[in-house]
Amino acid sequence: MLRVGRGTLRRLGGETRGSEIAEAAAVLPIVFMMVLGVFWFGQAFRIYGTIAHAARQGARAGATPGCTTCAAGSTTPQKAFAAVQNALVSAKLDPNLAQWPTVRPSLVSCSSGAPVACDVGQTKVCVQENVQLSKIGSGAAGVCGISVSFQYPYQFWLPFTTLNAQKIQLQAVARMRMEMP
Repeated sequence: MLRVGRGTLRRLGGETRGSEIAEAAAVLPIVFMMVLGVFWFGQAFRIYGTIAHAARQGARAGATPGCTTCAAGSTTPQKAFAAVQNALVSAKLDPNLAQWPTVRPSLVSCSSGAPVACDVGQTKVCVQENVQLSKIGSGAAGVCGISVSFQYPYQFWLPFTTLNAQKIQLQAVARMRMEMP
């Protein structure tokens, strides 16, 4: 009776039928997690590209002297804010989720050299106008422009990982030289 048990065990140990199912059961969850990761990181990259584009549109609108689509009497920060809002809406992102950046850019004024604060009239986008973008040399004026910055939240959904339900803030910053009329 003992011989039959050993022979059966040897035969079963050398059997390869059904091993594909066991291998698939071990590998498929890992492949599925990788596909989910690629999808969610791709979404984050898409949103980052969109908010970077929105910040550039805001800086461009604020840097140009005239505006054909702006309301009469719009200030530079209002034009920049409206352009950011329009870019976010056209990309199907909720503009109400945009927030001031947690770390505001520390830029100095072209005229006085003092730090420039964000325009307090814009509640979601930090617009700093008449800021020094570059310094050519000691005593030189450099290039003056506008800075637009904000952040947008994004939440990952990767079950069984430390990134599951993790919310991150994607940063968008754009600076553009002021155009003269």
